[in-house]
Amino acid sequence: MSTMFSRENNTRVSLRNKTLETHIDRQSVRESYNDVRSDFSETNWAVFQFEGNQICSKSVGSDFADFRTQFVDDERAFGFVRIQSGDEMSKRTKFLFVTWLGPNVSTMKRARLSSDKALVKEIIMNFAVELQIETPDELNYDFFREAVHKAGGANYGTGVREL
Repeated sequence: MSTMFSRENNTRVSLRNKTLETHIDRQSVRESYNDVRSDFSETNWAVFQFEGNQICSKSVGSDFADFRTQFVDDERAFGFVRIQSGDEMSKRTKFLFVTWLGPNVSTMKRARLSSDKALVKEIIMNFAVELQIETPDELNYDFFREAVHKAGGANYGTGVREL
């Protein structure tokens, strides 16, 4: 059994039942993920954030400006975004997985990011592009769209659709 000594009140605290392990609310994350993927939903994005040691679905929406407001400098979070891509001949829906690592996140939380992300990716499995974003300027729809475009392969469009 591990114990920790507290100098403040000269007591020992048992760490046996204390856990630093991250958990995930699979149901809320899966529901938001499926909502973004659904062709019958207006939802274009979902954000997953930490509540204590649990990753939960925080919010979903359709306006990218609202998506940008979900991320703060001292938090880690994950996003799932629907992007319309293609050219005038072929429109395709692509998905983007975003890992947010705010610039003021502690070293310990930074170190745990990859294992926490692996939990989310057990549910969020289908996406064309994965980005790690660390500054608010990178939370930019045009930047996301360009990343999806680059990952899309060949682009045969001419820019004009003839009727």
